[in-house]
Amino acid sequence: MLWARLTAASKPKDMMKPEFSERESARPDLLCFLVAIAAASYALTNEWRVDHVVQCCRQWLQKNRLQMDWLDRVRIGQLALKIASKDLLEAGVAVRLSSVNALFTSEMELNEASTMVQRMMALCHDAL
Repeated sequence: MLWARLTAASKPKDMMKPEFSERESARPDLLCFLVAIAAASYALTNEWRVDHVVQCCRQWLQKNRLQMDWLDRVRIGQLALKIASKDLLEAGVAVRLSSVNALFTSEMELNEASTMVQRMMALCHDAL
């Protein structure tokens, strides 16, 4: 137990994985969707829109008939904004105005054929 605390304490804060109150809340598919939403919103408005992330998280959960604890929704939203604002560029993924349409299908689902989405998904898996 002490070793686990020391190991966690020795990691840089950016590398620590979020602790969700429910194990099922660690959903890379939702996280990737929120990262894409945040990055697309920034490309369109030049602002990091927390309200878009919150609204889209609720809509995604409703569409997929899932529920998530409110604190876990906050944590996954914060993680999505962190990945979108820092980690994407560090991984060489630049979402520009011209590439926003390629992220999503006509039903506003992630376009899994997009290499950009595939790279986002890899980042999201690593983050969880």
